[in-house]
Amino acid sequence: MTGLGTFDYVVVAGYFFSIAAIAYYSSRKSLTNSSSYFLGGRSIGWMAIGASLFASNISAEHFIGLTGTGAKSGLAVGQYEWLACIMLLLLGWLFVPFYVRSGVFTMPEFLERRYNRHCRTYLSVISLIAYVFTKISVSLFAGALVLEAVLGWNIWMAAIVLLLATGAYTIFGGLRAVIYTDFFQAFVLIGGSIFLTIAAISQLGGLDSFVEQVEPEFFNLWKGVHHPEFPWTGILLGAPILGIWYWCTDQMIVQRTLAAKDVACARKATIFAGYLKILPVFILVLPGIAGRLLFPQLNLETDSNYMYPTMINQLLPAGVKGLVFAALLAALMSSLSSVFNSSSTLVVMDFYKKYKPAASEKQLVRAGQIATCFLVVAGLAWLPFIGMLSDQLFQYLQAVQAYISPPIAAVFLVGLLWRRANGAGALAVLGTGFVLGALRFVSELGMKADWAIGGPLTWYASINFLHFAILLFGLSIGILFLVSLCTAKPSTGNLEVFAPAKPGGAPAATSHKGLIIATVVLIAVVLVMWVLFSQLVWGA
Repeated sequence: MTGLGTFDYVVVAGYFFSIAAIAYYSSRKSLTNSSSYFLGGRSIGWMAIGASLFASNISAEHFIGLTGTGAKSGLAVGQYEWLACIMLLLLGWLFVPFYVRSGVFTMPEFLERRYNRHCRTYLSVISLIAYVFTKISVSLFAGALVLEAVLGWNIWMAAIVLLLATGAYTIFGGLRAVIYTDFFQAFVLIGGSIFLTIAAISQLGGLDSFVEQVEPEFFNLWKGVHHPEFPWTGILLGAPILGIWYWCTDQMIVQRTLAAKDVACARKATIFAGYLKILPVFILVLPGIAGRLLFPQLNLETDSNYMYPTMINQLLPAGVKGLVFAALLAALMSSLSSVFNSSSTLVVMDFYKKYKPAASEKQLVRAGQIATCFLVVAGLAWLPFIGMLSDQLFQYLQAVQAYISPPIAAVFLVGLLWRRANGAGALAVLGTGFVLGALRFVSELGMKADWAIGGPLTWYASINFLHFAILLFGLSIGILFLVSLCTAKPSTGNLEVFAPAKPGGAPAATSHKGLIIATVVLIAVVLVMWVLFSQLVWGA
């Protein structure tokens, strides 16, 4: 590990200066009212929102995880990235019109309007717990890992610096600062990743030589139905369920589209983000496959997390190394700032405002700032556990989200497609789904820890998590239909989310046609990639 040189530090310092300048400039109007602080005044352009959707999603664990998994398993992990392109289109064409027209601040607030207050409380609590104990902690763990490997910092110093730097501009700038810094950071992380990709493939003698040296199976997106990580049945049927939850109903992602001035602007942003999501397979997964050849001394069973920092240190010259390192910081900070802002929005709009409905705009903004400070402190308090817990347990924590997401996805999706769905059905789905997801999590943890479990619980714990998502999603839809039909119809107020758009709110015919063309082209690109990187494994 060679660390950074003087010129690299100059590049990184320039990155931090740019972030500070953008955050300061964009935050000047953010403290005037709650709409400006939490939703950027609902006036942000589509390109900035689209870049923010991309940057908020790509964090340090993507750099570490996609590169390491690419080195270990090949291109199949890229399925999640290309499926995200389709999920973003679903967000723009199906979900966004309901969200933007309803004028909500949070996804739980939308659930209350469509169903009832209990559904709102459930989603708010689950989201906040997941954000604090998984998104913040996993991002810090991955970021600190890289800072330790590249700079030699210990995990405490690295995490504290990252938390304080990110928390500062999130607290004082609100969503507007988050989105505009994300816009800058998106192109920094793309540019830095491209440099590393070119360097890795060049070391192997160019693209043709690289392809010749890699086993063909590593370029195959499709794995057999019994593959432990990427069964094709799970990818086609299970991964989209998780994608609907993450891309179409999660506060951290959807909040960016709520900052758009109208439906057309939000839809353009989702399409633009969809095109950007094509890139990670080529700039993060492929370099990992190249790293497998370049650094055979790394034990990929135990050291795959160190592939990306090793490539930074060993392949890049001074200056470029600083740029790629800044790209990784950009990914980490954009994700952390997004979760800070979204969590504070949930706290203020779903809890504080409920108990203090007469709060002024300044009080709401101040409450949001205090909530963000609390989240920064919570992240710091979690640091001792980051040092104590293993990578494997962090994977279990991430799995919690996969186990609770199918019921949430079902409640949102069916709620928009079937007007007869009611609050009783939604609450039954969320409660049942939580119990079944928690049972799966505990059973899997027990099986890995050699607890004395057996019989049905062993089978339950060993189902591939994507197949489990399919089963839980199907069960959730069945419960929602059954309970809704057996109970009273939803009230007129619960159906107001289906009210047509106000006059003048629809996009012009020409722009609508352009969006359709852009959508069809993006779908075609994903289909071509699926065919190009495929081998027939359906019977495997």
